[in-house]
Amino acid sequence: MTGGAKEKHAGLPPFSSSKLSVLRQHPIFADLEPDAFDQLCRYAKHVTLKRGAALFAKGDPGNSLYAVISGSVKMSVSSADGRSAILNIIGPGEIFGEMALLDGRARSADAIANTNCELFVIDRREFIPFVRSQPALAMKFIELLCARLRRTSDQVEQIILQNLPGRLASALIRLSEKHKLEPAGRIIASTQQEISEMVGMTRESINKQLRAWAARNWVRLEHGAIVVLKDEPLRQLAEAGSGDEGE
Repeated sequence: MTGGAKEKHAGLPPFSSSKLSVLRQHPIFADLEPDAFDQLCRYAKHVTLKRGAALFAKGDPGNSLYAVISGSVKMSVSSADGRSAILNIIGPGEIFGEMALLDGRARSADAIANTNCELFVIDRREFIPFVRSQPALAMKFIELLCARLRRTSDQVEQIILQNLPGRLASALIRLSEKHKLEPAGRIIASTQQEISEMVGMTRESINKQLRAWAARNWVRLEHGAIVVLKDEPLRQLAEAGSGDEGE
């Protein structure tokens, strides 16, 4: 683990029920029997990260599974010439790191604290035997990995086939729905630079398109955030994928 992570653990974790709900309410662990869940909690280590701290880098050993308690973690890859692509932003209630954890191979992306955040970390040496003792978990992880693969396929399809408005609209809808935000005003706490790295376009192009949509009252631009005011026209653009640029 790199870049400023702080761990707190000793014996049975004295975590509040609200923090443990991150594990209990996740579909992977929701059906665990109480004794098995208690065992899982004993494996969980509490970690805090400052914004910008590196959790792991592409190529690092896949030693742990992570669950986000608060804040968010950015999954990204970079090229030799300094270009970056954001693959996902992991928020509260989500888990990540399962692919390298399960196959024992190296990490496929960088994980960086997108905000100050709290995490649970479960070591592979304890988690793999735990999964073997709970056969139903294996099917849960297969379902999770299938969902990840479908999401990746959708992203590839959008980048290859959709124009900028369609790609941007798809990204805004996905981000606004991700954390089940209030439908009256869905706040996306991502910068325009981050969104440009998600959809593979320049920040200038993103800004131009967002301003055109703001003029139509589809979105509102705030410092470091975007508020989705009307999602239906964005859905129509995302489904069409080409044609009207929304300007």
